[in-house]
Amino acid sequence: MSDVCIVGIGIHPFGRTDGLSGMEQGVYSVQQAMKDAGVEWADIQFAYGASDSAGNPDTMVENLGLTGMQFINVRNGCAAGGSALFSAQMAIKSGEFDLGLAVGFDKHPRGAFNALPSEYNLPEWYGEAGYMITTQFFAAKVTRYMHEHGISPTSLGRVAEKAFRNAVHAPHAWRREPVDLETIMNAPLVSDPYTKYMFCSPAEGGVALILASEKKARELGKPFIRLKAATMRTRPPGSFEVFAPSIDIKRGGSATNIASRDAFAIAGIGPQDIAVAQLQDTEAGAEIMHMAENGFCKDGEQEAWLAEGRTEIGSQLPVNTDGGCLACGEPIGASGLRQVYENVVQLRGDGGGRQVPNNPKTAYSHVYGAPGVSAVTILER
Repeated sequence: MSDVCIVGIGIHPFGRTDGLSGMEQGVYSVQQAMKDAGVEWADIQFAYGASDSAGNPDTMVENLGLTGMQFINVRNGCAAGGSALFSAQMAIKSGEFDLGLAVGFDKHPRGAFNALPSEYNLPEWYGEAGYMITTQFFAAKVTRYMHEHGISPTSLGRVAEKAFRNAVHAPHAWRREPVDLETIMNAPLVSDPYTKYMFCSPAEGGVALILASEKKARELGKPFIRLKAATMRTRPPGSFEVFAPSIDIKRGGSATNIASRDAFAIAGIGPQDIAVAQLQDTEAGAEIMHMAENGFCKDGEQEAWLAEGRTEIGSQLPVNTDGGCLACGEPIGASGLRQVYENVVQLRGDGGGRQVPNNPKTAYSHVYGAPGVSAVTILER
């Protein structure tokens, strides 16, 4: 079977854009992606769109054109964008279509996400007791992980410091000023051990990717990136996930373990073959935990990796080259697609001051969401 290819990418900068709706930011990203691919809206045969709180993506046809095309909405927590991409590549793999769109956008109000217990099959008391507050959950989870695997608070700070330093060179990022380690470590606590610089913020933005069959990509005549694998998986027994009201005595793996394992199997390569990776980092500890969950190191090895700078641009495995969620913020529908956008930029060699050296040929992205869903992609040039 021939590969599914990414032939066009578009992004609306992340952050806060007063006066522009999330939908309009999504439309902008689609227009940019079509321009990049050299196609018109009438050429697009189908779309999968992701948004959590900025409206139904399919309604963007009002702005793009009423062609009657198939447009399906996807909602999968923070993994919504990755799920939209997974769905789009399956539509092309099936042979039903040869040119389609994956788009994600959002515009969250200022403040924390307001998740509702009923959306996750939990009783109302669970929210009334404060357990739906994600900063508390992630702080508790990483505290346990740090205790079990010898990770220091300084490692959390190093992840955040790297994010803001990388984002200086990413035009689409929200926080584009470096923050030194001492400032990060001594900033006000949000939920111990996390200071305010160690969490991402709900944000705004849009990302669009144009996908094509290999045959169609060659017809378009532009350079393209091969989507070697796209997986989306749910949690196994014994996993420890967002909004989990308890932990199983017999601990299991995670949705990320499964999505990562299957993506590598589909692509026919291993973690050692990846040149650049974007890992879900809604908080600094997530990047640390996900380094191991995606197979790039063993639990506990992150301490040495970060102290030695192995995840820096130009080192062993550059991670979150555009600053990740920490610097870009998280518009839920767009976030997973931003990672893939950044990987395409890197594989094209268009990263500018954040470009990974030595002509990278493979790129990996991972997005994770409540209540335990994960999506992984592997790209190859």
